[in-house]
Amino acid sequence: MRETRRAFIAGVAAAGLGASVPFRRGSAEASIKEYRLIAGPATTKLVRDDRPATVVWAYDGAVPGPELRVRQGERLRIVVQNRLGEATTVHWHGVRVPNAMDGVPGLTQPLIDPGQDFAYEFTPPDAGTFWYHPHADTLQQLGRGLAGALIVEEREPIAVDRDLLWFIEDWRLDEEGRIATGFGNRMEAGMSGRIGNTVTINGRLPDRVSVRPGERIRLRVVNAALARIAGLRFDGHQPTVLAYDGQPCDPHLLEDSRLMLGPAMRADLLLNMTGVPGQSYPVIDDFYRDLSDKLLDLAYEPGRPVAQQTDAPPKLPGNPLPEPDLSAAERREIVLQGGMMSGMGMSGMGMGGATWAINGMSMKGDGGPDMPPLFALNRGQTCVLALRNDTAWWHPMHLHGHSFRVVSRNGKANPIVEWRDTVLMPPRERAEIAFVADNPGDWMFHCHVTDHQAAGMMATLRIS
Repeated sequence: MRETRRAFIAGVAAAGLGASVPFRRGSAEASIKEYRLIAGPATTKLVRDDRPATVVWAYDGAVPGPELRVRQGERLRIVVQNRLGEATTVHWHGVRVPNAMDGVPGLTQPLIDPGQDFAYEFTPPDAGTFWYHPHADTLQQLGRGLAGALIVEEREPIAVDRDLLWFIEDWRLDEEGRIATGFGNRMEAGMSGRIGNTVTINGRLPDRVSVRPGERIRLRVVNAALARIAGLRFDGHQPTVLAYDGQPCDPHLLEDSRLMLGPAMRADLLLNMTGVPGQSYPVIDDFYRDLSDKLLDLAYEPGRPVAQQTDAPPKLPGNPLPEPDLSAAERREIVLQGGMMSGMGMSGMGMGGATWAINGMSMKGDGGPDMPPLFALNRGQTCVLALRNDTAWWHPMHLHGHSFRVVSRNGKANPIVEWRDTVLMPPRERAEIAFVADNPGDWMFHCHVTDHQAAGMMATLRIS
């Protein structure tokens, strides 16, 4: 498969557990599943040709990092050892962890210095597809490979033939196959961010996924890119959405037959493999205008189909999310500002020459404890955030510590019950999201185009 600026180059196998094979300790009533993750330099082959392996930063020497699995309600302990040349942390994206386990340096925990370690311990309340990544020097550490999937299994799994993970990572490589320098380019930061020229799935390069006629697949898709937005079309198939960002929804077909995932966003899909034995069906990414390209081929094995499941798509069991009381909600207006072509960008707006802002305030880099919160909420209060994107660019806005309901877009009520932790905001559009402020602490709220975060589109909300 050719490499282009839009090449989505895919593999089929999830990362191996490597050094992070878990063990359980304690009694059956109070068991703890424990992993150890080592963050450090490693090498991996990201291109097919005769260029050398790429030096990356990785968990346990692999990109993506080990696929961590735990059962819903099971206690999890993850000891992170730092063998990088700089400090780091780990954020458990989408997991409603206690504030002290959230991985934001200076705000929820101290930095993990080189040679040191830190033990994260929490009980995931929700089943679903989540992931982990640094929240220190995030642009470079994530861009050099530090990321992995965290799967919280339902107590009673749904009936499928296979459970597959597609972990999408985006790399900018030079002609020698090395990760290109230039992280934090100010011009890129004011536009779409650092988009790469090579994309892997599960860290591998093959361009086909072998499937069996008649089988039913649960496909977990994670967009772990710094800035690239994916718009995936499944030729010849009609995927059913089971969950967004780890949170179950009523099963429904994809709107416009396309899966839209901004950076940090996830979806669980159900794929009934109804294609013809021996034929291949492309999965196309056509988000960027005039840059449509093939992600991979679903390649059907020859031979007789397996027994096909013909019942209705299963609905995932709900998670214990508190339901917002919209009639008693506290409403807050959130305006996204800055960037090129907005009338404000590249002009030193906000604090310290930042490129982006939220309600006129900017928090650059990794943030810190000194910036006052945008606002404070009482614990248990329902909050509606009325988001307005006054910029010319897309922003996947992520709230730490909570999941929220997407109530409306551009004044129109959402036709489905849709819970997320990251909402994709198109240019000049509006959305309303609602959540119950039931998790106390200071929580980050930021754009997950990592250049935008580092250049000012980041704030904190306080819950007490």
